[in-house]
Amino acid sequence: MTKMMSASKPQESSEVRFGHSLNKEEEEFVARRKNTVLQCLQKLNIHCSQDKVPNIALLGSGGGQRAMVALLECLVQLDKAGLLDCILYLSGVSGSTWCMASLYQEPDWSTKLETVKDRIIKRLSGPGVSWDDKSAKLKKYYMKDFFSLTDLWAVLFVTSYVKEIDEQTLTDQRDLHNEDPYPIYAVIDKQCKRSEEGDPWFEISPHEAGYSLTGAFVETCNFGSQFDNGSKKKHQPEMDMLYLQAMCSSALADGEATWKWIKAISVPEIKSVLDKMEQDQSGGNASRTTQEPVGEDECYQELLNPVDADPSALEQSSRTKLTDLFGGQRQFGQTADKHKKTARCIAQRIWGRNYNFLHNMTDESVPAALLQKETRDLIDAGLLINSPYFPVLRKERNIDLIIALDYSDGDPFTTVREAAKTCKKLKIPFPEVNIPSEEGKKPKDFYVFKGQNVPTVIHIPLFNVVNCGGKPGDWRKKYGILKGPYSAEMITEVMGVAGKNISNNIEKLLEQIRAVAEAK
Repeated sequence: MTKMMSASKPQESSEVRFGHSLNKEEEEFVARRKNTVLQCLQKLNIHCSQDKVPNIALLGSGGGQRAMVALLECLVQLDKAGLLDCILYLSGVSGSTWCMASLYQEPDWSTKLETVKDRIIKRLSGPGVSWDDKSAKLKKYYMKDFFSLTDLWAVLFVTSYVKEIDEQTLTDQRDLHNEDPYPIYAVIDKQCKRSEEGDPWFEISPHEAGYSLTGAFVETCNFGSQFDNGSKKKHQPEMDMLYLQAMCSSALADGEATWKWIKAISVPEIKSVLDKMEQDQSGGNASRTTQEPVGEDECYQELLNPVDADPSALEQSSRTKLTDLFGGQRQFGQTADKHKKTARCIAQRIWGRNYNFLHNMTDESVPAALLQKETRDLIDAGLLINSPYFPVLRKERNIDLIIALDYSDGDPFTTVREAAKTCKKLKIPFPEVNIPSEEGKKPKDFYVFKGQNVPTVIHIPLFNVVNCGGKPGDWRKKYGILKGPYSAEMITEVMGVAGKNISNNIEKLLEQIRAVAEAK
């Protein structure tokens, strides 16, 4: 893709990369991983030359904790069958990223997966994160230039499911996974989703973060820092894995459901955390306001202002009552500022706000919508398509086979249908997707979509007539996406069902892997 930088900034000084090619580090990683894939195929009696190794991507959809534990067990079953080392890329959205983050804490996790699985399950069945640790973490998040509901979501919601505060970064993990698939985390650009302009698909890997379809990237260690015309102007610490998981799973970030969460869960929890922060600062003697706090119902009405109303007006009308709800104007000015900052991000409905590394650049290959604003808001990709098809469909990744594990609520075929529809619109090679209407509510456990000069797509719904006794709807209801955190028994039950989707279909998986290897 051609590149036309502004005259004031020569191309070689830019820290932003335009183009669809893979970055050098990913290319090197993929080359190493292909040796592992080749050896795996040979063990399976599938023969191909080094330059004809099929590129296979495994996708995990969103689905809350059921996606997290189901993806984990599917990987375990692939490993037991000797197929895990066939996988070149592992990509996820929303709940599946919780699983990925847990796995990639461990160097070369795929070489000791049973041990890693046991450690994760023990943690998920444990006591969780203390209020002291939550308040300390929230205090750190307040120090960033942009504090948003995603930070609150990370501390108050994600930690209650994943039972830890993971302060590693993707850059920390760069050199620890020579034996594992290459990880890609997917989110979407909220402004692009709403306006249907620009490129909504945003990918984050250990080496680069950026717009998958446009081909505009920055080093992951610099993602979140302030840029102007391609140069970093102000450094911000790289986001940690807890924040990344929250950004990937911010399922309430684009609708009125946000306020149900604020009212039912977060207002008292936010207040408790901020109170704890103040007690820490005051040596345990927090100043109490004499003013009667505003009731939650009254505060909730403030939050129900129209979504498209003027943000500054919203902030003016909401700030006082929200601040009062969180404890009023206390004598500790720094804490009062924190309360106001919290009120502001709630009133303005701010999720996933980060500096825009494309700000003030000039490039004919990039939609103008992505170049103008100083900030962008990144949210759960499940709010657009609940599976990370588009990062792996980048032409240069040259994917031959996609194994899509679907843990979505509702119609179990929405993800693959929407991917096919969007690919047709964007002229991206993708097979035709035809599903018998009677299988919409009672899906089978294995579907294959193929075509000429397109990747083969395997689609596996979590709950189906094979593994759920003919009643997948009952299972979807029992294990709803926002249900949880799961008990140890619930975790075991979901993993058992998910594992059958792999163990029951090993021969079918082998057949499709062999087919793409031979075709290549």
